[in-house]
Amino acid sequence: MRGKIFCILFCLTLMKSTAAVKMETVAYGGWTNCIRLTNGKIELIATTDVGPRIIKLSFVGGKNFMKEFPDHMGKSGGDQWRSYGGHRFWHAPEMRPRTYAPDNSPIEFKWDNETLKLIQPVEPSTGLQKEMHVTMDPKSNRVEVVHRLTNKNQWAVEAAPWALTVMTGPGRAIFPQEPAVNELLPVRAMAMWGYTDMRDSRWIWGTKYIQVRCDAKANTPQKIGLMNTLGWGGYYRDGELFLKKFPFDPKATYPDFGCNTECYTRGDMLEVESLGALKKIEPNQSIKHVEQWSLTKVELDEKEESLDKKLAPLLK
Repeated sequence: MRGKIFCILFCLTLMKSTAAVKMETVAYGGWTNCIRLTNGKIELIATTDVGPRIIKLSFVGGKNFMKEFPDHMGKSGGDQWRSYGGHRFWHAPEMRPRTYAPDNSPIEFKWDNETLKLIQPVEPSTGLQKEMHVTMDPKSNRVEVVHRLTNKNQWAVEAAPWALTVMTGPGRAIFPQEPAVNELLPVRAMAMWGYTDMRDSRWIWGTKYIQVRCDAKANTPQKIGLMNTLGWGGYYRDGELFLKKFPFDPKATYPDFGCNTECYTRGDMLEVESLGALKKIEPNQSIKHVEQWSLTKVELDEKEESLDKKLAPLLK
């Protein structure tokens, strides 16, 4: 009997250990002090020599979903803002020089066997401090990313947390159209930039979805902003889908004419962006914005009927 109990306990311990998320320090892209998280199904790499940045997200052994800019990889230091690539954390509304405060310096990281905390020093030019808290689900292809913005000034600052995931092309972004509620009333705000061209062939303006192709040969920029009450956006490439979910507060004020979702593309990169609400942040107070990420292997064409059928179970 004791032998059976020991065997059961051993098996339960083994199951628990195999389901755990592994954290290790690795070299990647020219940086020597990156952090890799994996649950055996997906992997994520964050930088600590610069940041906070998540520079890679993929299935284990698969292609990186995120764009890497070769001219910036492995670099650090200096006062000039670099794109680097990957997933970054800004604060809105966008303006120079505030938004473009460089993230070229080493950051602190903490790991408690569940959550990786990436903590940037206080930005000298803004008095704001950024943190990303990254938690990978041990059993599924899901990751939670909490973006925390703290005001270290002696005065209040108004800002919104802004999460930008830079995807690599070729691929296609997918965003939901708003459902009809009352045919007499509008359902959403949509913002355009001065360079937005709705005739550009990269746009697919559908009834239920807005899709944006990432085309390496198209070097002119395109961008839109959306009031997205459904709270999700995705990027599809080569039979794999990156999906992010995020909250929408109907009582909140969002940047850029009320947008909590934005998309920018130029050449072989495309940004899937979400924004939190604009808030006055008092001294030593923080605001946060949470994204839920997932990776799925699925074949998606551009037809809306097909998208309906295949996206529905992933959005529950």
